[in-house]
Amino acid sequence: MVMMTDTVGDVITRIRNGQMAGKSAVSSPYSRLRANVLDVLKREGYIRDFRKEKCADGFDALHIELKYYEGKPVIKEIKRVSKPGRRVYYKIKDLPKVYNGLGISVLSTPKGVLSDQEARTQNVGGEVLCTVF
Repeated sequence: MVMMTDTVGDVITRIRNGQMAGKSAVSSPYSRLRANVLDVLKREGYIRDFRKEKCADGFDALHIELKYYEGKPVIKEIKRVSKPGRRVYYKIKDLPKVYNGLGISVLSTPKGVLSDQEARTQNVGGEVLCTVF
């Protein structure tokens, strides 16, 4: 197995590529951080569902069901913000709105992985993993 440095970037790319190809589902190697990011995307309505599966090679994988509306992908744009080489942190009062509040930021906070709206409600800042619109 290949060692991966940017697991969140990998799952974001798999979702983006899957939607461009019109696939109904994509899979990704399992990690707790990936599952937490996908949980936020599911709660916010950007993906249909995801589940953990056992693969033939003994490793766990995430099966991600993509969501479309009238034949178009629900996710118009998904971007990695904080990268392994450059981490991006925001205090809650400095957290920018994505597309004037139409999109979301996914943050890794001391209270877990949250959307920007949930982080504002719980008054915690953190590392901005990605933005979704």
